[in-house]
Amino acid sequence: MRKKWKEWIRVFIVKKPARAILIAILILNVVLFGLAAMIISALAPTSIEHRGFWASLYYTMSMILDAGCIQYVIEDIGEASVALIIVCMATVLLGMITFTGAVIGYVTNTISNFIENSKSGMRALKISDHTIILNWNSRASEIVNDLLYTQQREVIVVLVSDNADDVELEIEERIGATLKAEMKKIVDESAGMPFFKRIQYKRKHYVRNRLKIIVREGETYSTKQLNDISISQAKTVILLTKDVQNSLCQYGNMERRESLEKGNANTIKTLVQVAQMTADESSADNQIIIVEVEDDWTAKLVNKIIEHKKNKQKCTIVPVMVNKVLGQILSQFSIMPELNTVYSELFSNRGAEFFFLPYPQQKDIDSDMKDFMSTRYDAIPLNVLETDSGTHAYFVANNQDDCEIQHEAYHSDFKVTVNHNYQLAPRNIVIIGHNSKSRDIMNGFNAFRSEHNKIEGEEILNITVIDDQKSLEKNDYYKEYSYVTRCVPVDVYDMETISGEINQAIDSHTGDTSILILSDDTAMTEDIDSAALTYLIYVQDIIKERLDKDPNFDVESVDVIVEILNPKNYDVVHNYSVNNVVISNRYISKMVTQVGRKQALYEFYSDILTYDDENTPEDEYTSKELYIKEVSRFLNDGSHPMIPKECSAAELIRAVYEASPKKNRAVVLGYTSPGGKTVIFSGDQRNIRVKLTEKDKLIIFSNH
Repeated sequence: MRKKWKEWIRVFIVKKPARAILIAILILNVVLFGLAAMIISALAPTSIEHRGFWASLYYTMSMILDAGCIQYVIEDIGEASVALIIVCMATVLLGMITFTGAVIGYVTNTISNFIENSKSGMRALKISDHTIILNWNSRASEIVNDLLYTQQREVIVVLVSDNADDVELEIEERIGATLKAEMKKIVDESAGMPFFKRIQYKRKHYVRNRLKIIVREGETYSTKQLNDISISQAKTVILLTKDVQNSLCQYGNMERRESLEKGNANTIKTLVQVAQMTADESSADNQIIIVEVEDDWTAKLVNKIIEHKKNKQKCTIVPVMVNKVLGQILSQFSIMPELNTVYSELFSNRGAEFFFLPYPQQKDIDSDMKDFMSTRYDAIPLNVLETDSGTHAYFVANNQDDCEIQHEAYHSDFKVTVNHNYQLAPRNIVIIGHNSKSRDIMNGFNAFRSEHNKIEGEEILNITVIDDQKSLEKNDYYKEYSYVTRCVPVDVYDMETISGEINQAIDSHTGDTSILILSDDTAMTEDIDSAALTYLIYVQDIIKERLDKDPNFDVESVDVIVEILNPKNYDVVHNYSVNNVVISNRYISKMVTQVGRKQALYEFYSDILTYDDENTPEDEYTSKELYIKEVSRFLNDGSHPMIPKECSAAELIRAVYEASPKKNRAVVLGYTSPGGKTVIFSGDQRNIRVKLTEKDKLIIFSNH
């Protein structure tokens, strides 16, 4: 029996050391108090002795808690016995160590452990209707940052495997920079207003931080860790891929990157666990799981998981093909650079953005569009799509309510002439550098070319690629793409060769030239954006030299599109007067944020970023995209520009829609002007005045 007790005590000490220490402290102090009380009771003066043992115990504890209480035992130090004095002093000293000191130390340690466990993810977090981010990468802080603009109170829980403190600091810096920039913008906009109106304007437009962000450490596929952050009650779960940069040495980084190009098993493992837990009967309904996918192997397995979970009908898994989406976006920006500014606003949670409403049944969409336009002027109708969550009508508006506000109908005689045979002009493109999306960018060009190159038979794209030899060899010098007419292997330090090739590309083709500078996302963290910034200096020097030689050189004929990965480098790039700075990670972040709040937008985004298949007949185009079309060529009777007189945005939108062919209805979203000015119609369209010139371009949503 004794042996069993000893073994039980040993196991207890190992399993619960904190509780064992607390019990030991209590036992030791009980023994000390009891022994001291007995001795003091025996040695105390007659006045205390008559009060008994319990009075002595009380005075003993009083002395330990307050040494001044010793006077109740020793009233006169001259008359007290030496033994009593020694016992009292020893009791006070031992009590301060074993009771006061031990208890304070134990409580302090318990509080420290409580704080440490809370931050490290050891303590369960019982919440609901929150957003969870699993893993962390260069796009993650932008997701959190974009949620600021929803101006809604929201709890965001981030679960990372390590470096939680660094993640917290990154979030704090990103949100702090945004709030500072927004405040400066509001101050500048209200500078000329009267005092009270300025105060009112600031209150109305001030961006407040309503986010509660909790960062915890743990394994993203651990059942306990996921349960501890209440994953089954979250409204949105965002599963990110981990960044590779700086996680290993340079060669290890390359090996890791090559491995992830084949597939990401960690994403699949985590998704299986998350999908299982969110599909449980006790989980919340209509949860959205957004998973980033960067390769075909992972995409196939994610789709298999989606098919398997469809019967559960508890959560919706939305795969975001990161490289494919960015490839489509960068290829579109190279062809129509103004789309960068347009997408920046429409993909965000501020200003004009995309919304949708349930569409009751398949009707005459064209007739419904006209009916909508006749009484609604706060939203622009775009399209109707069938999605997994039902059939929806999509709009551009400032907020959801604008899509349903109805006004009294009014009629206008304003008319325009639309060129039914409008074709986009051929585009000369120079691509400098590479990234992991290079193939996806080329596939984006393929998709555009399959729809637009067959109209007149003329090659609509002419591409020159300037890159290092290793990257060109990896891509087999882009031989499979007939419109890539020249590949130039060159080192980033060879400024003369690069400048000469760019000048040759500009001079050898008529029309405008786009120069797309790519940032290598496979580089180590300290080298991110460095090559892109170097190429930008070369390009800006070329433009300056051409302008010095010929003051009449049309600067607008050369569009520079610079991709950067780190938002901190935005100001550096912008100082070079480049309007089209593409923070590629930010586009994915904006898309993830919007899809997390409005899941039916996923199909809409997929539609507008994808051109019709090359086998689609011209009169059966179904996919609608955003286009930038020159006013002088689009509003044209076939031989002469028909620039409309000044009008309201409401009149322009409706006149263009009526004048465009029924099989290719054109919806005007706004316009761009030389110098980078972009206007997207939002708010009451009747109050927006529009005065177009021949050099302006319309933002058109149409089939072709």
